[in-house]
Amino acid sequence: MHPATTAAQHRQALLMLLVANAFWGLSFPTVKAMTLLYEQLLPGAGAWYTINLTVAPRFLLATVILLLWQARRVATITRGEIAQGGVMGLFAAAGMLLQTDGLRFTAASTSAFLTQFYAILIPVYVALRSRRNPGARVWVASGLVLVGVAILGRFDFDAFGFGRGEWETLLSSLFFMGQILWLEKREYAANRAGMVTLVLCATLALIFGAGTLATAPGAEALTRPWVSGPWVGFTLILTIFCTLGAFSLMTAWQPKMTATEAGLIYCLEPIFGSVFALVLPALFSAWAMIAYANETANWNLLVGGGLITLANIYLQLRPSPRLEQAEAQAKL
Repeated sequence: MHPATTAAQHRQALLMLLVANAFWGLSFPTVKAMTLLYEQLLPGAGAWYTINLTVAPRFLLATVILLLWQARRVATITRGEIAQGGVMGLFAAAGMLLQTDGLRFTAASTSAFLTQFYAILIPVYVALRSRRNPGARVWVASGLVLVGVAILGRFDFDAFGFGRGEWETLLSSLFFMGQILWLEKREYAANRAGMVTLVLCATLALIFGAGTLATAPGAEALTRPWVSGPWVGFTLILTIFCTLGAFSLMTAWQPKMTATEAGLIYCLEPIFGSVFALVLPALFSAWAMIAYANETANWNLLVGGGLITLANIYLQLRPSPRLEQAEAQAKL
């Protein structure tokens, strides 16, 4: 656990980040359902427009809700909170854009595997930055996570090759790692999680809002989704749970543990996504009148998810003092 955190706080942080991962996992079937709905609402609108249209409203609505909820505190926002939230938003936006574009040139399983590569990149960074080995327990846990993600994503080693999609996805993982590390910078320790989350959401709303306007095929394409009940419902799910809930929990509780621990815990996200995909597609299909069948449990989910879970349990049951010392020295 983080050196400045009590055992009780660490356990609560672990639980809260698990909830955040569950919220992010919910986004997988929700976004997939929205993608199918776009075929009815906006046929021929273009992939980049629908991507921006999926992301921008959730962060715009989240920003408005946070502004109303914390109206009295907004006037006291500090430069440090603006700087931290803004840079985290830039990291997140760059990661999302690179990951999305990379998916056009590589398989989804390859994307899932390379995106989660930050689970091992973070301890490598910590080791290099601090010039201290975080310990064998960390490397074993990281290895288990990578194998688990590869199995969970049905990664095909025979078809693997490094082209544009693979390089972009790997680069996106670096930006996601940057977001994790930036959240725990020592100089921002006194920042309020609510203000940081507000700035993060506002930054993403501006970036993807501009992207929506730039890629819109016409005025009708901007207004038509807002009269669709299912689209508005999916957007509210993404806003309340996958944006407000997940990012608020991340900014509040990740600093209570080391970045290496957080990176490994975040790899549980695809497991939650796979579990939700077992039951939600049929419900979404009946609601939105789309053809989206439930997925089925298979050995990839059980074995891959089991290895990722085992890695986190292995690291959490016996935290490494060497990891805490290395993380303390590696802080920017």
